[in-house]
Amino acid sequence: MMNRRHLLKNAALFSGALLLDKFSPAFAFNKSAYKIGACDWSLGKSSNLSAFDVAKQIRLQGVQVNMGSLGDNMRLRDKNLQQQYLQKSKETGVSIAGLALAELNNIPYKSDARTDEWVADSIDVAANIGAKVILLAFFYANDLRNDDKGKKAVIEKLKKVMPKAEKQNIILGIESYMTAEEHIDIIEKVGSDNLKVYYDFRNAADAGNDIYKEIKLLGSKYICECHCKENGYLLGKGDLDFRKIRTTLDEIGFSGWLQIEGAVPKDVSVVDAYVQNLAFMKSVFG
Repeated sequence: MMNRRHLLKNAALFSGALLLDKFSPAFAFNKSAYKIGACDWSLGKSSNLSAFDVAKQIRLQGVQVNMGSLGDNMRLRDKNLQQQYLQKSKETGVSIAGLALAELNNIPYKSDARTDEWVADSIDVAANIGAKVILLAFFYANDLRNDDKGKKAVIEKLKKVMPKAEKQNIILGIESYMTAEEHIDIIEKVGSDNLKVYYDFRNAADAGNDIYKEIKLLGSKYICECHCKENGYLLGKGDLDFRKIRTTLDEIGFSGWLQIEGAVPKDVSVVDAYVQNLAFMKSVFG
């Protein structure tokens, strides 16, 4: 039987080991700083309350909600609907993990005056539903690559709206095919800490960018949230190295929401695909 001196010695050694582990890379890797959600449009429920029921079935932590479209007059601006979203989130236990303005892909922020009101109003919507980040989509008609005129117009628009975002402590995140350097240039010209990059690993890789170099260049200073997807494949079945992505994100001290987008193979149901996608994400980021 151990005497009291041996017990105290062993306790001290155990405490010291825990302290060392706390600051070791292995401990940092295992201690998750990430939350895993999904885009409502990828769940087949764009701008639809039932996205939360699907997310609950899959056991996702949150849903990134689309604010609406031109056709429904950006439906989430309706305060009654905002209350329904809050209630649905409470009922299901699934968080409202962010807001998105996907319609900017079709009605471009860079050139259509109607979008000025949408972006400004989205800040109020985000504040009302408890979302901290708004995704601003810059693809298709809103693509800024090789468009200096478009970039200049977006910079001037953002300069006008960012004080409102700052006042309400809301982050606007630019998602695009642009390089990390182009994103940083726009953010610095706008001059607001509340403007960041919504980083999509698949989009960046498809654009020919070195995602690991870009993650380090952008750092946690510029990246607000991330999309995780593989076009036509389950996560982990495409060519993105998510374990290397995890290590790189850990290196820059990033924490926050990772939203699964797409990643539904042909002839696989959304729920079945997302159960598998979530299991993979937990194995890497859990």
